[in-house]
Amino acid sequence: MTAGATLMRDRFRGFLPVVVDVETGGFHSATDALLEIAAVLIGIGPDGRLVRGATYREHVRPFEGGRLDPASLAVNGIDPYHPLRIASTESDALGAIFGEVRRAVREHLCTRAILVGHNAHFDLGFLNAAVARAGIRRNPFHPFSCFDTATLAGVAYGQTVLSRAAQAAGLDWDSGEAHSAAYDAERTADVFCLICNQFQPIYEAAAQRLAATPPADPAIEPPNPLLEPAPE
Repeated sequence: MTAGATLMRDRFRGFLPVVVDVETGGFHSATDALLEIAAVLIGIGPDGRLVRGATYREHVRPFEGGRLDPASLAVNGIDPYHPLRIASTESDALGAIFGEVRRAVREHLCTRAILVGHNAHFDLGFLNAAVARAGIRRNPFHPFSCFDTATLAGVAYGQTVLSRAAQAAGLDWDSGEAHSAAYDAERTADVFCLICNQFQPIYEAAAQRLAATPPADPAIEPPNPLLEPAPE
């Protein structure tokens, strides 16, 4: 067990933040195809500063009957049926991603993962819809809680579009790579880490205040099972 693993367990109340980006055939998770998914792990140093970790990406075969909006395909540049495109079923793609996420959750002694995304509920909606279609029973991500970098970047940098937020944060932005799930997830991870690290003094002060506060009496204030990070 490393010092970093202990800190990650404590930093987000038992959650492990994992950045997810999806490319899709439209805006509606119930009807539109999931075409690509990337997950970027987040690490932590002994000083509590977050760092971007490994990236995992899967090309996804459209589910049977999945809608493909030409306007969305024009934006992300994906040809779902290109003969050289090696794609997996939703079940296999999510299984590969979830395996890496579970390993990281165990490594960091966390309870479960929490999705980080730019406009995170879009990515979480497509993830949950694919989980339901594939009949996956063990989803390592919290079903509805998430961290949204559009909100965080709006507060920190005054920008809510990912490209502008990245540039405002001092990061390079390659418009030719944008709308690739892996590239967007990595830049989202960089933005998330930078903002969290800049807020580190605020977090440390809050942790000191809470350490001096008596713990809540569960008989008076029972934990909310919908909000607590129960093991997946």
